[in-house]
Amino acid sequence: MKNINYVVNGVLAIAVIILFVMQFSKPKKADSSAPITVKEGTNKLPIAYVNVDSLLLNYNYSKDLNELILKKYENTRASLNQKANSLQSDAIDFQKKVENNAFLTNERAQQEHQRILKKRDELEKAQNDAAQEFAEEQQKLGEQLRDTLEAQLKIFNADKGFQIILSNSNGDNLLLADPSYDITTELINFLNKNYATKAEQ
Repeated sequence: MKNINYVVNGVLAIAVIILFVMQFSKPKKADSSAPITVKEGTNKLPIAYVNVDSLLLNYNYSKDLNELILKKYENTRASLNQKANSLQSDAIDFQKKVENNAFLTNERAQQEHQRILKKRDELEKAQNDAAQEFAEEQQKLGEQLRDTLEAQLKIFNADKGFQIILSNSNGDNLLLADPSYDITTELINFLNKNYATKAEQ
């Protein structure tokens, strides 16, 4: 009985070896699921990716928009700081007058106190309005930049033939990619050239 088991196991092992040899010695057929190529004779997939952080840092239009919004922010902040300093000065002055009994009447002290409270409320409203306006301006300029990038990317890709162009920001979207698929520098050069041409017109 044991001898029969050995024979059967031996025959099965030989069959597996024969099948293995036959499978790997066959000539390969064309695989219908083989990667599509961008150009004839290459094995590269028709995809690319752009490092968005680098693009935003080096695209001149993006830099100009960033500069524009920073100037607006600094101007607004300077104006708010001036108002805040004025309020603080008024509050200190009021406190000193109260301590020195400089107000002739209680009513006059109350009026001054109400004036300072109103000034504080106006400052808070101005700060909130400025923050909202700044956020809206950022969103508007962000949309403007995105629309420009989309339009320019279509022109850039017209003769490249990429089917997919991915965005990568700080390694968030791509965990691993061959550097040959990175078109960031080429795209930045294209964008800056076109932006300079438009600026000259």
